[in-house]
Amino acid sequence: MKLRNYALVTAGYWVFTVTDGALRMLVLLHFNDLGYSAVEIAFLFLAYEFMGIVTNLIGGWAGARTGLNRTLVAGLFLQIVALAALTLLTDSWATWFAVTFVMAMQALSGIAKDLTKMSSKSAVKTVAGDGSLFRLVAILTGSKNALKGVGFFVGAALLSGFGFDGALWTMVIALAITVVALIIFLNEDIGKSKRKAPLRSVLSASPSINKLSIARVFLFGSRDIWFVVALPVFLSTELGWSHEGVGAFLAVWVVGYGIVQSAAPRLLAGRGRTVDEVRATGTWALILAAVSAGIGVGVLFDTSATVAVVAGLIVFGVVFAMNSSLHSFLILAYADDDGVSMDVGFYYSANAVGRLVGTLLSGVLYLAGGISLAMWGSTVFVVITWVLAKRLDPIPENTAISLDSVSASD
Repeated sequence: MKLRNYALVTAGYWVFTVTDGALRMLVLLHFNDLGYSAVEIAFLFLAYEFMGIVTNLIGGWAGARTGLNRTLVAGLFLQIVALAALTLLTDSWATWFAVTFVMAMQALSGIAKDLTKMSSKSAVKTVAGDGSLFRLVAILTGSKNALKGVGFFVGAALLSGFGFDGALWTMVIALAITVVALIIFLNEDIGKSKRKAPLRSVLSASPSINKLSIARVFLFGSRDIWFVVALPVFLSTELGWSHEGVGAFLAVWVVGYGIVQSAAPRLLAGRGRTVDEVRATGTWALILAAVSAGIGVGVLFDTSATVAVVAGLIVFGVVFAMNSSLHSFLILAYADDDGVSMDVGFYYSANAVGRLVGTLLSGVLYLAGGISLAMWGSTVFVVITWVLAKRLDPIPENTAISLDSVSASD
């Protein structure tokens, strides 16, 4: 694939990512203002996460058969439909109907998100040369997360400045321009498999990918247990932060997380030393468990919950970024060159399972025991991630990528 096409794919993913982060913040803050409980808000996001499970499986298969450029454009178009439909929402609707409608539109947005993510990340495998895979996937993933953080802030700012409907229409226009540009300029098949794989092949037969995927379930569940509902509601309701304050903190957290993720190859391979990526995955998971437990203890015994949560989660973000970057590298290292989108789709389907479970537990645990219980739930998930990471397989010898070569190429 030409580098120009890689740039176009990445640009499309960036625009989508900003709208995705903004939509999450819009829905969360808007329904919190309407008086919805933490559990009710969590349910608004469940369909979004559930559809990610299905979409990654089917989307990876579709991308291999039709080309990743088509699945990328399809994802962006579905996001336009979801955002435009949400403008129909009114405060006069019955609670059950409003929740059902928003869940349905969130489900559509979930399909859109995972089509674009699968397409973009699979494309990295086709453009990376020797020694560049970790660097390219770190840049793409890190920049995506940084822009999602920007989206959190944009969503909160648009809600305050233009209202719910105005914010949605602004994002629709941005996405429409992006779709037109991609249709015109991204006119080559990307990532199309040479073989027509049957639908049953969406389930990975690779033990390495299966092990990594299970670890991914608990890694991302550990983040979303406190991130999706518990933290924003805690900051807004218990600490009295404004919409802009909540959005700004989440934005800064995700932007910082993305920056660390992009820099992971340099940080791990500093001064040209050779690093065992599989072993590093287990080590960083253990460090993350210690950080999560420390925050739980801090909230439980510290009189200043604000300091414990804010400072603790900044450290959590740094360590989590190292874990996530290593996982994102390993899936592409383990993936088969022909039909890479199916391996990546299966892996991110597992990611969506973790986010689904984490989202539900975020509301339930917060309602049962506040932010402290949410952090202890996160700790349990990270410990399980560490146990699973210790069982990961070595990287195939024919995979010509390593951290030291990445460092040397920068």
